[in-house]
Amino acid sequence: MKVANSKSNHNGDDAYFDRLFSYFRSQFTEKITRFVPIKSSVILLETKKHTYIVKGFSSVKRLKLQEAFTATLRKEGFLNTYLFLTPPVKEPLFFEGTYFGCMEYISPHKTAFSFHTQKNRQEGLDLLAQFHQATRAFVQRYRTLLPYGDLRGKWLERLQMFLNNLPLLEYFIKEPFISEMTDWASWSLSGFDRHQGSLKEPQVILHGDVAHHNFIRDQAGDLRLIDFDLMNIGPPSFDYLQYANRILPYIDWSFEKLFSHKQFHSYMHDPAFLYALAYPADVFREWNRIIREKSYSNQKIFKQVMDLSIGQFYARKKFVERLKDRLNESYGH
Repeated sequence: MKVANSKSNHNGDDAYFDRLFSYFRSQFTEKITRFVPIKSSVILLETKKHTYIVKGFSSVKRLKLQEAFTATLRKEGFLNTYLFLTPPVKEPLFFEGTYFGCMEYISPHKTAFSFHTQKNRQEGLDLLAQFHQATRAFVQRYRTLLPYGDLRGKWLERLQMFLNNLPLLEYFIKEPFISEMTDWASWSLSGFDRHQGSLKEPQVILHGDVAHHNFIRDQAGDLRLIDFDLMNIGPPSFDYLQYANRILPYIDWSFEKLFSHKQFHSYMHDPAFLYALAYPADVFREWNRIIREKSYSNQKIFKQVMDLSIGQFYARKKFVERLKDRLNESYGH
């Protein structure tokens, strides 16, 4: 059987995946009938009896932590995720410095999850709230195993990297846009610093990466939450802020539409949350990534990032001004 061609997903590193396939074929006691690289360390693997998602981890500790965490989630009643499975292998899977774990394959629904509809956005928030409720019950058991969320530190680092990239960025974005976006970031961080004490919430285990591709609708139509690589400990608002940043482009940067979702109701008058909403986390993340990976020559990727930063600039500007007016009315700054 030949390794399925998936160059667009794994950067064309066919030699590595040929070696990996040979290794897996030597380790699995069932014949492998399909081997499809999805990402650099994620493989769809089928044998005659089972279908697996095989995922690579940088250390056995990280693999074991993921296995334990997903098992604990299920024990606490959160079933809408995946299970790690014990595959038919001769010994633990370790290849060229990477440890591999096998997870159940979730057969996808004919309609993929996206943030385009209000129904989907609310369903994702409901699932995230259930996840937080479950992890709140056992967060103390993981306090020595997981990092504590440092939203401010992460955002400062992202801003600094964006500023370091200015010599190249200025070829793509005109100066007035850059200045205004960095001004939003400074204003947001300054206000968040002054008011972060207002986010008094019980600590939970945060997902840490609430992108649409980490919500999967299974064949039965049930939504599942996957990929806990970036999980950390902190208040639920940190996940909700990231979720808000992800969905705002889909709701035309509407303050009313955002706060129509019930999980955001309690934050409508929270100054720390409102200041944080102005931080252009998505713009900095995507430009830093495109420059790091030198993918600005990829027209599809470049167009997406330009739309996010420039195409949506005036809608975002109006949203930030709305936040400033609301905070001025309530707090005089």
